[in-house]
Amino acid sequence: MTMLDHFMQPEVRPFAVAAVMIVLVGGVEIGSMLLGLSISELLGHAVDLGHDSDSGSLGQVLSWINVGGVPLMICILLALGIFSISGFLLQDAVRLVGWPLPASAAGVLAAVITVPLLRSSTRTIARLVPQDESYAVGLADLVGRTGEVAVGPLDGGLPGRVRVKDIHGNWHTVTATAAPGSPALPKGAAVLLVDRKDGRFLAIAAADELTDSHTSSTRK
Repeated sequence: MTMLDHFMQPEVRPFAVAAVMIVLVGGVEIGSMLLGLSISELLGHAVDLGHDSDSGSLGQVLSWINVGGVPLMICILLALGIFSISGFLLQDAVRLVGWPLPASAAGVLAAVITVPLLRSSTRTIARLVPQDESYAVGLADLVGRTGEVAVGPLDGGLPGRVRVKDIHGNWHTVTATAAPGSPALPKGAAVLLVDRKDGRFLAIAAADELTDSHTSSTRK
């Protein structure tokens, strides 16, 4: 049996589909970035909403898996990869002692294996590759904090990114646009996050005294 024949067997079909999805999801993300969009950015807004609801089951599940500790697209690709590899290895191991499991049963077992491995993997990656964006505090707590435009300008067009430090001294990189009535805020400008709407922060130019405070905290 060739590798392709093994890949196409009915009992490993869910895992073959997951492997193909890795290529498709990665391709879609690359294509959207070339068009000036980002699928992961759009999905990230849904994750923001889940994290904002501390009492919601979705937010609790996402926090336990550590979605937000690593970029969402990395989390999706990891889940697909772990599920696919676990399923193939599981069926190969079972085949050595008898007949392979039905695809549905193997899929359930692979999913059970995937969840804790995904959590462990995301936490390991978050430690090895420090991420600016973190959900150690609620995103709503960043309103009223000063930061710096990292990707801009912030204007009426596409949203940009602002680096801001929370009360604990941890850096976050968040999606932001200029608040209504605010002039365009260029890259490198000191800004004040005044509100959060539709998954994005609204920013205005920071006052001079806030700018001085921001500069001092940045040097620390």
